[in-house]
Amino acid sequence: MPKVAILVDGGFYRRRAYSLFGDVSGADRADELFRYCLAHVDSEAVARKNNTVFRELYRIFYYDCPPLSLSLFNPITRKTTDFSKTETYKWTKDFLDRLTQKRKVALRLGKLAVHSPYVLGYDLVKKLSAGTITWSDIGPNDLTLNIEQKGVDMRIGVDIASLAFKKQVDKIVLISGDSDFVPAAKLARREGIDFILDSMGAHIADDLFTHIDGKRSQIKSFIRKKEE
Repeated sequence: MPKVAILVDGGFYRRRAYSLFGDVSGADRADELFRYCLAHVDSEAVARKNNTVFRELYRIFYYDCPPLSLSLFNPITRKTTDFSKTETYKWTKDFLDRLTQKRKVALRLGKLAVHSPYVLGYDLVKKLSAGTITWSDIGPNDLTLNIEQKGVDMRIGVDIASLAFKKQVDKIVLISGDSDFVPAAKLARREGIDFILDSMGAHIADDLFTHIDGKRSQIKSFIRKKEE
């Protein structure tokens, strides 16, 4: 029986799911993600609650970072925010905790790197330099958190290479929307892996099609089943 591995770019999935399926709790989003991934293996088996789907599924790999838990000082408001007490932190923790309870789901978590906590946008920096605005014109909403994910893309690439070289699966489905995966996808295809991309309806560059074996989304069938 062919084996399928599903790799999920977590940040991408959460953004697209919010846009496509609406705002739900962290636990409900985790349940939704699990069902969406299983639909890639056998949508009819999922509808019938047939355990055959788990014999075909090798594993679901979910890539993301833990939520920000630092306390950061905002120079405009002159207040310190404890991000471990925010709704975003609680939502993300509930989401990740629920995912860990799912069958055949492996979390691959990187780290959040905080370089300088808050930064101004490029346009505002230009206006300040030109003297068209002053610091008194800068409000709290003009600052953005300067946070970067570390280790997520690397983990995706390493897992694709490992799955391919060890012949652990016959097919890889990657749920993502960027081109960082291309080198790993090319390697997997050279090893005989059927490599499928699910961009969840997001546009991808035409030249990406030369590096994958197909593009497939479960959005329509997934929404239809939710409405039934």
